[in-house]
Amino acid sequence: MTDKNDLRQLIDRLHTEHTLAKDEWTALISGRTPELSEYLFSLARKEQKRHYGTTVYIRGLIEFTNYCKNDCFYCGIRRSNIHARRYRLSEEEILSCCRTGYSLGFRTFVLQGGEDGSYNDERMVRLINSIKEQYPDCALTLSIGEKSRESYQRYFDAGADRYLLRHETADFSHYERLHPASLSAKKRQECLWNLKEIGYQTGTGFMVGSPFQKAEHLAEDMLFIRKLNPHMVGIGPFIPHHDTPFANKSAGTSELTLFMLGLLRLMLPQVLLPATTALGTISGNGRELGILAGANVVMPNLSPTDVRKNYSLYDNKLCTGEESAECRHRLEKRMESIGYQIVTARGDSPL
Repeated sequence: MTDKNDLRQLIDRLHTEHTLAKDEWTALISGRTPELSEYLFSLARKEQKRHYGTTVYIRGLIEFTNYCKNDCFYCGIRRSNIHARRYRLSEEEILSCCRTGYSLGFRTFVLQGGEDGSYNDERMVRLINSIKEQYPDCALTLSIGEKSRESYQRYFDAGADRYLLRHETADFSHYERLHPASLSAKKRQECLWNLKEIGYQTGTGFMVGSPFQKAEHLAEDMLFIRKLNPHMVGIGPFIPHHDTPFANKSAGTSELTLFMLGLLRLMLPQVLLPATTALGTISGNGRELGILAGANVVMPNLSPTDVRKNYSLYDNKLCTGEESAECRHRLEKRMESIGYQIVTARGDSPL
């Protein structure tokens, strides 16, 4: 199915039925054109505005450790990268980030880090308790990788509200080509199901244009996400890092990333959908384009300025300017320039 009218009909059916078969997903992704993208984005904006108006939620990102036990082939903070400048924030430093963010109007904090054994369950529970006691009106999101169901339950009981865990790719064989043998897609997906069952507002996502990725892999991603029915989906283009095995691989594109954002908005109309830093990195106006493709969340950086450049998952990551919390007013102006308004509410999922 490659005729543009047939593909437009697939978009229309996705808009009304919120699902497609794998071969239909594959045909739509493979056959996309600029004209088809614009049509998709117009429908995505309708759904976005139907559920959220012109509101863009803002989250305060705190990248609190770049130590990681894993050795993912695409990641700049992988264990084997001896050139990474490692850091860990103390509990007081993390709370200081929260104080700064709260004064700037943030009502969601996102604690993101590598899988760092230094932050064991006891330490994480203490940290979660401290944040929730000091900022009871704020939502707390964790993004700290694969843990046992028991650990996830402890964090939830301590007050964590949300959890972000990208599945990266739903295809098991493709997953194996991106990760060492110690990691598996099966385990990753089990973690996501555990998070949902416990009661977290759960987020997943994937890289767009990762090495060896085909349209069929993206089709499987959409099928998996439709089945999981998460509250949040974070996607961004693959960007290589010079100190990884994928240093010479081609980056993903903003064009395909935007197309996938539009498809996600039609498939899950009420999903929380970030316009990510990676999208802003690969394209100067990437986050504006992401919002216009259906996204409704941005995540400026609350981390201390002297460590931001060290949380280097990929090359040329934005570390200053509008992605930083201190420049929130600039980001607000950029969103206003395309007809949207940043709000400081918690922005909980309506699902």
